[in-house]
Amino acid sequence: MTIKLSTGARNLLASSNGLSGMFADGVIHIYSGPQPASPDNAVTGTLLGVVTKDGLAFVFGSPTNGLTWAAPANGVVSKSTDNWQFDGLAAATAGWFRLMGNPVDNLGVSTTLPRIDGSIGVTGADLNMTNIAIAIGAPNTIDAFSLTVPIQA
Repeated sequence: MTIKLSTGARNLLASSNGLSGMFADGVIHIYSGPQPASPDNAVTGTLLGVVTKDGLAFVFGSPTNGLTWAAPANGVVSKSTDNWQFDGLAAATAGWFRLMGNPVDNLGVSTTLPRIDGSIGVTGADLNMTNIAIAIGAPNTIDAFSLTVPIQA
């Protein structure tokens, strides 16, 4: 048998009690190269940028400039209307991202911190960007981003 979730259950899992709560006021790091086998693993590759509200400074543990989320619908939570931006820290091709919540994260091995890793591409990736060739100092925006709680668990 397959467990199936109602729309109400999916929306609650995506809400401030679930996904959007875990990642409220968090941050996305953009890296070069292939992503690790698991978000529990330490990061790999070169840090290319730190996605925050308006590309401003972020400190774990503080909500200032952290990423915010819109209300969930049909089990999907999407980025808020805030401007999610980063400036290139190094020149390379973006390969993967790590979404992290607001608890202090030293980017090492952890089985307790909320993290999601995903691929980056121009199309067909977990995070699509119009330009994946990151240049030092160049501003980049994340225009669309969403997380989906599937119907089947």
